[in-house]
Amino acid sequence: MLRINLVTIFPDFFGGPLGLSIPAKAAAAGAVAYRVVDLRDFTHDRHRTVDDYPFGGGPGMVMKPGPFFEAVEWLGARAPIVLLSPRGRRFAHADAIRFAHGSELTLLCGHYKDIDERVAQHLATEELSLGDFVLSGGEPAALAIVDATVRLLPGAMSDVESARTDSFYDRGISAPSYTRPAEYRGQPVPEVLVGGDHAKVAAWREAESLRRTREAEARDRAGWREREAQIAQREAAIAAAEEAAAEKAAKKARAKAARTRARARDAARARQAPPEELA
Repeated sequence: MLRINLVTIFPDFFGGPLGLSIPAKAAAAGAVAYRVVDLRDFTHDRHRTVDDYPFGGGPGMVMKPGPFFEAVEWLGARAPIVLLSPRGRRFAHADAIRFAHGSELTLLCGHYKDIDERVAQHLATEELSLGDFVLSGGEPAALAIVDATVRLLPGAMSDVESARTDSFYDRGISAPSYTRPAEYRGQPVPEVLVGGDHAKVAAWREAESLRRTREAEARDRAGWREREAQIAQREAAIAAAEEAAAEKAAKKARAKAARTRARARDAARARQAPPEELA
């Protein structure tokens, strides 16, 4: 059995989704058990405070490290302990397979501006993200990871073959799917699918899968090039900022050295001046 721990300040967020569809079927089959932990239960003030102002100033609030550490210690959780974070590596089907083959998974859901960095560095064993966008909290991302994982568990799906033909399951993008009616608003189903020749259907699906995979990879390559360009721009901006900071520091050092030399010259002149000049 896989035990999934969800650490959150909004435990009610998970009540409905985990009681429906595949997540509920997996639990009913005994393949998974959910533990939803309220982070506020591990606070020590009457307001049950989980956030505070950031050191150094700035906008937003930062979630405190203590409740996260104490919640995970109370659970006795073992790796993987995953922090949902926009900084994390992008979650993939391979991660779902890895989690499904494990015995425990803990997901830490953040909120507000950020989570204290000590949670990422010294508590979480990895950070994962759903993509290059920001959610209001880690709960939607955690739910997506739970769903992708538990559907792979024994008893979660009545049609295991359906899961094996999904996109990314030992293959690329799956072929298009159609159902009745055979024609809808002038748009017919591909003839090969209604012809009854199963070998031709299999060949068509394989070809369509390859075509869709190539198209997706082409989009990914274009996206990678765009991201590389954005990274290059950011690196150039960082380099320019570092150069400006170095020049400012050098200018400040030169000014300080000039003042030191001037004081030394003044002191030397004072020592060498005749008494009547000093009067």
